[in-house]
Amino acid sequence: MFSRESWDYPYLRPALALADEACFSLEEMRLLDRYLLRELLTPLGYCLAGILIFWISFDLYSQLAEFQRNHLNAADIFQYYLVLLPEMLVFPLLPVALLLALLYALTNHARYNELTAMRAAGISLWRLAFPYLAVGLLLSLVSFAMNEFLVPQSAEAAQQIMGRHLPSASQAAQPQWEHHVVFINAREKRECAILDYNTITHEMVRPFVAYALPDGTRREISAERGRWLNGTWVFTDAQVLIYPSTRGAPPTAPYQTNLLVVPELAETPEDITIEIKANKITSLKQIQKARLSSREISSYRRLHPEDSPKGAMFETQLQGRYATPWTCLIVVLVALPFGAVSGRRNVYVGVASSLGICFAYFVCLQLALPLGSRGTVSPWLAGWSPNFLFGLGGICLAWRIR
Repeated sequence: MFSRESWDYPYLRPALALADEACFSLEEMRLLDRYLLRELLTPLGYCLAGILIFWISFDLYSQLAEFQRNHLNAADIFQYYLVLLPEMLVFPLLPVALLLALLYALTNHARYNELTAMRAAGISLWRLAFPYLAVGLLLSLVSFAMNEFLVPQSAEAAQQIMGRHLPSASQAAQPQWEHHVVFINAREKRECAILDYNTITHEMVRPFVAYALPDGTRREISAERGRWLNGTWVFTDAQVLIYPSTRGAPPTAPYQTNLLVVPELAETPEDITIEIKANKITSLKQIQKARLSSREISSYRRLHPEDSPKGAMFETQLQGRYATPWTCLIVVLVALPFGAVSGRRNVYVGVASSLGICFAYFVCLQLALPLGSRGTVSPWLAGWSPNFLFGLGGICLAWRIR
């Protein structure tokens, strides 16, 4: 029904002169939505496949020497890029592919006067954009899910694949120990120093824990071993000291116990693992490389509510992780006015426009995140300002040509 020949404006001029939006039944609008969706998804598939092939080929060429040094075969390389695929898709591949496909589809519609015919029939520009906005929203939700559940594990999985054939791979497969771990719960005023901590079995070697009791007294525990059992920390060969709430008062006589269960310690092994990751981070580049999920960053901020340079850095990264997946929806708002007014302009102009938009968005993002990490601007503003700036700009341009 909605072929390019049937939508050619000169043939439809007499009928469209009497038409308005109310003349379109619900079924006809669904047919129109399916037609617009089909014209978008086809170039989207081609763009996504082409960009993905180009991206992987470029990365493969740059890392080919490292793959050879690590004795990776074709199956290992395929698995390596498979685990990195969610991270590549979230940003920038999926937004760029959607932008290219949108500009291509809208430019083609405008060249064949299809947009003019639809709008002359009384269909508003925002109603025409409904299938595009639906695709952008769906891809944003998919990107958010990948960014939260798949991307944080992708770096570690890729590193394991990279070193699976090295002589030290058998050692890496053994339980991983972290040395001289310091864990601080600033909110609850609890401190923990661990000589050695096993990140797999959650076993502690020679832990020292200090915390305040509800009555104001201070309790210090020194033990040979600690273990997480049934949701509670259990210490063996422990020595306990209790300091009275009165300042300057000496502690009570220490007492020894072979087994000590401490239900007051609400910190979980996951909290300690996050603390270990956070202690290794000193810059925005390192926190981006660590790929902490929003849940992990929120957990760290919950235990460290104080306002500090590292706190601003983590809060900026958290807002950035919330904002980045919505780039696909912002892309639709930006591409709509660019494609809707293109007329019979060459399709390659849309491609050039998309590259310029992507470059501008990337520059804005790279400027905003460091400013938020240094505390120059609010972390919330640093994380969301690129989306607000480009989204509001797209809405204003689309409103002018509605």
